[in-house]
Amino acid sequence: MLQRPRRLRENDVIRRMVRETRMDPSSLIYPMFVMDGENKVEEIPSLPGQFRYTVDRMGEKLESLIRHGVNSVLLFGIPAVKDESGSQAYAPDGIVQRAMTKAKEDFPDLYIIGDVCMCEYTSHGHCGILHERAVGNQAELHPRHTVVDVDNDPTIRLMAKIAVSQARAGADMVAPSDMMDGRVLAIRQALDAEGFDYVSIMSYAVKYASAFYGPFRDAAGSAPAFGDRRSYQMDYHNIREAMKEAKTDVEEGADIIMVKPAMSFLDVVARVHDAVDVPIATYSVSGEYAMVKAAAMKGMIDEKRIISEMAVSAYRAGAGIYISYFAEELADLMREGYIG
Repeated sequence: MLQRPRRLRENDVIRRMVRETRMDPSSLIYPMFVMDGENKVEEIPSLPGQFRYTVDRMGEKLESLIRHGVNSVLLFGIPAVKDESGSQAYAPDGIVQRAMTKAKEDFPDLYIIGDVCMCEYTSHGHCGILHERAVGNQAELHPRHTVVDVDNDPTIRLMAKIAVSQARAGADMVAPSDMMDGRVLAIRQALDAEGFDYVSIMSYAVKYASAFYGPFRDAAGSAPAFGDRRSYQMDYHNIREAMKEAKTDVEEGADIIMVKPAMSFLDVVARVHDAVDVPIATYSVSGEYAMVKAAAMKGMIDEKRIISEMAVSAYRAGAGIYISYFAEELADLMREGYIG
């Protein structure tokens, strides 16, 4: 019997030569938290090894990222003041806007992506403008009551406003994560109207209502004050819905489609990759990072091998862009030839 595949596995050089999945540090994006204040770096308890930075201290992390070969960051803002309309999300002097301007001044070759959402900025922690609606009737068996949810159209108008404010501050790309209907088209039209036709859109097109987001909400202070986000984030039982969401966002002008989270949704990554003709990103979210860190600290797993397998599986499924809190470590592993 011929043993050709076995022969191709016997030597590390040949193993790397015939790898079917190739990766490069340029495909990595690091998610970073910036906060109001001065001269502060705060470790995030639920994300060991991850920190919040004030604008005057974020350069320390940006220098480290660039030194490791990671040249793209996704910025999340944590304002000192929140309100019902999330006004600091689109304020010209908002935390993310100031961070973008400073980063571009100090690191002009850094590629800056702005998360476009309101959950970190609203006093209620939801991703848009709330409204009340009455449901039921006056009958005794079905009494009328009030439900509070996110009002789609007023919210997308603010999403467009946020995107333009970030573009003015120096964003190279904006990434709407709110999951409102029609927001990609609204953002594209608003950017073009203001002369920012060169600013790209990476849409959180397929964003599931996931328990894996828990540590992020601690990091960004964005947990909903009441209810949850299932009315506007996707049911993790569904995949055909994901195809519809992805195709719709491409039609509206998205340049990149994101699937989030990564690890539990690689089948979705593969299906979306086959369904659309734009690059696919996937986000290895905070819960994935926290689980790996917790298990590694207890000596239960080999952290380096685990994060390598997680990343390779995402690229193998069809992702060309990987957003990860392990970006620096993965970049080193790619350069060393351990993966990639």
